[in-house]
Amino acid sequence: MSKWKPDQIMDYITIAIAILVVIVAAILYTKNVSYTYWKRKGVPYIEPEFYYGNMKNAIRGETSVAEEFRRYYNELKNRGEKHGGLYNLLTPIYLPIDADLLKRILQTDFDHFVNRGTYMNEKDDPLSAHLFNLEGERWKYLRSKLTPTFTSDTSILGKMKMMFQTLVTCSDGLEEILREHSKLQDAVDIKDVLGRFTTDIIGSCAFGIECNSLRDPNSEFRNIGRETVTPTLSKLMLGFLLLIFPKKILQLVGMKSHSNKVISFFRKIVKETIDYREKNNVFRKDFMHLLLQLKNSGKVNDEDNEIQEIGSGGSSLTVNEIMAQCYVFFLAGFETSSTTMTFALYELALHQDIQNKLREEIRAVLKKHDNKITYESVMDMPYLEKVINETLRKHPPGQAIPRVCNKDYPVPGTNVVIERGTQVVIPILALHRDPEYYPDPEVFDPERFTEENKAKRPASTFIPFGDGPRICIGLRFGMLQSKVGLVRILGNYQVTINNKTKLPIKIHPRAFIRTVEGDIWLNVTKCDRDKKSG
Repeated sequence: MSKWKPDQIMDYITIAIAILVVIVAAILYTKNVSYTYWKRKGVPYIEPEFYYGNMKNAIRGETSVAEEFRRYYNELKNRGEKHGGLYNLLTPIYLPIDADLLKRILQTDFDHFVNRGTYMNEKDDPLSAHLFNLEGERWKYLRSKLTPTFTSDTSILGKMKMMFQTLVTCSDGLEEILREHSKLQDAVDIKDVLGRFTTDIIGSCAFGIECNSLRDPNSEFRNIGRETVTPTLSKLMLGFLLLIFPKKILQLVGMKSHSNKVISFFRKIVKETIDYREKNNVFRKDFMHLLLQLKNSGKVNDEDNEIQEIGSGGSSLTVNEIMAQCYVFFLAGFETSSTTMTFALYELALHQDIQNKLREEIRAVLKKHDNKITYESVMDMPYLEKVINETLRKHPPGQAIPRVCNKDYPVPGTNVVIERGTQVVIPILALHRDPEYYPDPEVFDPERFTEENKAKRPASTFIPFGDGPRICIGLRFGMLQSKVGLVRILGNYQVTINNKTKLPIKIHPRAFIRTVEGDIWLNVTKCDRDKKSG
């Protein structure tokens, strides 16, 4: 074995010293430049930890992002601050605290905070180019086109009413499942059953396809749905890379948000549905029909009962754009609603008095409507709405609302200017559990949402669907879907906690949409319609 020559040894030593110098320089730069950004801006801040910034627990999967932001929100508020600065690795994050400032960012001064800054790669991953991710003029144009689709009060036919019967039909299958479990006295994995229920609804309303997930838990639609929401190594890797590299670099190397399997599935479903409907002039009261109107005429025609011919008004939506909107409607529609219903039933199982009160309302209202679940009967249940709102307060599906400052913003009442490109986070969970707005925030109390109590709270302190021009476009559909499911269950069954449920529940730290680690198992018992349960 030959020995190293003295000049070779010196070369290696020189390289090692150079690497060490670079590492030390990077550390010093991080501590003295990157991590002094908020101090130099004059913004109150939480002292960061090297490399992790302020997000160590979330990055390591020890707690959820929502809980991490809640912790810092509380710390800053206890110090009497109206806003604060954090770091996600090396990236500065602006955290508004004051209710008036939150309202300004989401509503009044929205033009400074139009975009979310989420990752999109339309070329390699067309599913990512949906309304949630789109920015600037493209978002504004598509939002203006799709908004009438989801209105229930101003449309001529009422788009929500148009799809309502589909919701009721799917709820028939939901009750069949619960009836079987009740007869067998078998515990129900309620999140799984409700996920199958909402998958059937969205499959039918978005694509006109009977998914049969309630009957077949392993249906293709249901498996795809599970894959889109399950935290995976590739999703975690993308999230990590986005903290390190600019989005443009990741787009250049073809980084995707979705697997080829998911992209191919939705491309096939959407293309086949469009081809079949346009070839056979098929009309169906669903979301796809409304998107086809936008594709072929550039507008939704309330009196249109046929698929308009291609070219009749110039193409406004491409097939890829339709695919992306169907995908986000599917994803948001099945997961957030099933999550909301799951947490509602969990809380009602723990609070039998509230459950009984809600059941009494459901039965009294249905009795006035010939014991039929109709759009009018469901909308005539104020206590049901309070229960759902309190569920969304205590268990909001979203972790936080992301924004990016798209032009310099002078923070009112301060000398601080938030620079263009700065990331902003609206901490939903922190607001919803702030004792200033919701005394005893850990207590489940639907009476928080009486008109009197709502009037006492500042705007933008209840934001499960966001707020302002970028408020969730499908919130009415989501609420309606949740109401139908809860009416069908609670009108006929009493739910209690099964001992297979691990209490206290623990929130999955890496889930994009708030969900429980493990499962929530409930007992369902058929109720005597002539007697109170409990």
